[in-house]
Amino acid sequence: MADPAADDSKFLFLQNDFRNSGVAQADWAAKKMVWVPSEKEGFEAASVKEEKGDEVLVELSNGRKATVNKEDIQKMNPPKFSKVEDMAALTFLNEASVLQNLRERYFSSLIYTYSGLFCVVVNPYKMLPIYSEKIIDMYKGKKRHEVPPHIYSITDNAYRNMMQDREDQSILCTGESGAGKTENTKKVIQYLAVVASSHKGKKEIFFRNCTHLALVLFSAVIG
Repeated sequence: MADPAADDSKFLFLQNDFRNSGVAQADWAAKKMVWVPSEKEGFEAASVKEEKGDEVLVELSNGRKATVNKEDIQKMNPPKFSKVEDMAALTFLNEASVLQNLRERYFSSLIYTYSGLFCVVVNPYKMLPIYSEKIIDMYKGKKRHEVPPHIYSITDNAYRNMMQDREDQSILCTGESGAGKTENTKKVIQYLAVVASSHKGKKEIFFRNCTHLALVLFSAVIG
């Protein structure tokens, strides 16, 4: 019988994608792809056809051509950066590229994305199988770059720093109403509880040191 947990990886790891192939890279370079403003989507992909001073003639994905001011154009990243886990790695870090990366990852059920020191979470409004003890074990003691983006990774790093340096650590969960602050705070506490139970000899030290961390989390959620 197939292991149901075997499918968990698709909610965490990037899958092979044609856009990462050499053919896709060459096609992107030949078309001079950019982002242009769109009333409906915010931004949409277009290829540069001609430049005249401050104006640029572009061709949209539907074949329609339009003239856009050069200042309104944002550069598009090569296809190899599609669904990148840390947006700090993007060659062109602009609003359109950030939104596109988050959108692509969200539609692939990859709700966690790093942006430098921050972890951006897009609420899926449904349960995903990425909070089991099996997943928790996968993140224990791992450095951030060794595993996919996850609130567990943020929590584990805070926990390890707290135990190693004997200094208070803080995790701030912030966002608009409905963004998922409370749910992610629950996952932080869940992770800490599991880690604490696996270090029985250090429970007293753990709970004493994590008091400040828990209070900061609670304050951020109700604040």
